[in-house]
Amino acid sequence: MLEFQEGYHTYYVYILTNKAKTVLYIGVTNNLKIRLQQHSENLNPTSFTSKYNVHFLLYYEKFTWIQLAIAREKELKGWTRNKKIALIKSLNPHLSFINYMFE
Repeated sequence: MLEFQEGYHTYYVYILTNKAKTVLYIGVTNNLKIRLQQHSENLNPTSFTSKYNVHFLLYYEKFTWIQLAIAREKELKGWTRNKKIALIKSLNPHLSFINYMFE
């Protein structure tokens, strides 16, 4: 059972890709703007996102509770690539990069 702590916050589950859209990465954060900057700066050169140049935002969802965001992240990570693409296309039909929304 999930326990909820009082307070109001915003958390994001997000899906990134590389320029060729051949790789998908799913993450969770409480500040999507800063997290996107961190991904694009390749701060950890051995990380998955640095290795595959994954820093283009395709999709995100907002949550108030971190527990729900983490549960959703885990759910999405268990999906097939086709199911993830269908989810992205439900809100972003052309798979456009939407980083500009957080600049």
